Amino acid sequence: MTDQPAPIRDAATVIVLRRDGPAPSVLMGQRGATAAFMPSKFVFPGGAVDAGDAGIPLAAPLPDLCAGRLCEECAPGLAPALAAAAIRELWEESGLIVGRPGAWPRPAPADWTNFAARGHIPDASALQFVFRAITPPGRPRRFDARFFLIDSAHVAGDLDDFSAATDELSHLQWVPLPEARSFDLPFITEVVLAEVAARAQDPKPPASVPFFRNDDEESLFLRLSGRSPLQARMP
Repeated sequence: MTDQPAPIRDAATVIVLRRDGPAPSVLMGQRGATAAFMPSKFVFPGGAVDAGDAGIPLAAPLPDLCAGRLCEECAPGLAPALAAAAIRELWEESGLIVGRPGAWPRPAPADWTNFAARGHIPDASALQFVFRAITPPGRPRRFDARFFLIDSAHVAGDLDDFSAATDELSHLQWVPLPEARSFDLPFITEVVLAEVAARAQDPKPPASVPFFRNDDEESLFLRLSGRSPLQARMP
């Protein structure tokens, strides 16, 4: 009897870029030593998309360009769920809120109760889609991860207050970009940091988004150039 390969789950990761110090910095934390996926590594906040993320009300959607790029090589209609998952994971793992003040139009799902209690509605308008990577075969868990960049100016509240965070990440801290590669990082995080450094110098959306597609048959490096949501739905 052969082991079944690990399923690939959609996931979202958030890179918060802070510019108020001597050098730009990013928010990172350390995964637990017993974690099944990337134990002890320093990573950006992020995780798998939950079923309830698709129905989360957004105060504002993703920018059209980002939504179009997310639609490439992707299940139709997934972009809003990815944006919601990114905001939820940042909240859960750091206690930081990306949202606008306001009341939810309906009761929040369990995963969002504490976020909603802070009096904010998630806002995806400042998220910039900058990277995508699929975990290579053979790992105990595999993710199709989309990396979003957001300037810390769009985070509500105190950037140094992590008191509402869960215990999924330890040693939460703002890491200056020039020092980030001295930490124990997953390979893909090192690659993403190069893209973040470029975006720190030029905040405009990149000409295309890198995509490491690790299928069971082959590994490909692609570029997602972006189509409008209408074009993405056309055959």
